[in-house]
Amino acid sequence: MTTIGILGAGRMGVRLARMFAQVGQSVILGSRDSKRVAGIVQGLGLPKIDFGNYEVAAKADVILPAMFLRDNLLDILEPLRNDFDNKVYIDISNPFNDTYTDFILPWDTSGAEQIQHRFPKTRVVGAFKNVWWECFDAPKFGETVSDVFVVSDDTVAKEEFFKLVDGTPFRYLDAGRLNNARTIERMTLFSGELGLRYGYFPRMNYKLLGETWIPGQADQVKSLIATTQS
Repeated sequence: MTTIGILGAGRMGVRLARMFAQVGQSVILGSRDSKRVAGIVQGLGLPKIDFGNYEVAAKADVILPAMFLRDNLLDILEPLRNDFDNKVYIDISNPFNDTYTDFILPWDTSGAEQIQHRFPKTRVVGAFKNVWWECFDAPKFGETVSDVFVVSDDTVAKEEFFKLVDGTPFRYLDAGRLNNARTIERMTLFSGELGLRYGYFPRMNYKLLGETWIPGQADQVKSLIATTQS
């Protein structure tokens, strides 16, 4: 059985720990405050969740740091780098500033890429970047299941991730290469602004809508448009 080590017991870390445990995955919820995290795990009341410090969580088969880049995530993880070698690293980070109004990174990179650069022996999979924390408490919007965009340059790591999330209440879309995280992270910044404007924040998410085209249908539509415009 694969064990997922979540480093950070904030609002995202705790919710992800609960989600994974509810579908039968073993989780270690890691925190610098052992007394606090013990109380959190006891309150969740799920047999698949254990607790420990960051060092214990980093020994897990898969790692998921739930921290902000702005809070020195890279430097906090640096002493643990040898524990990350060849492991799937699930990156949920967005490079928000402390007011959530902008990013601390320029447009030509992403949080996921910065992590992969800092820890090149890890197998970074970006996921849950577009999901605001309240969606984990009530994932469905009516009957609609929302999407999680998944990026990585490691195809096998991405496949392993999809197996880990099987049964969780989201639809997971393969969103391509790791540098597509640049777009997804910016989409999340944009959704936050829209959500505040329209009163949805933080209960909101994306859903890709579309229909499969019948072979030749696109050509038929183009022909019809040309005919009506002539």
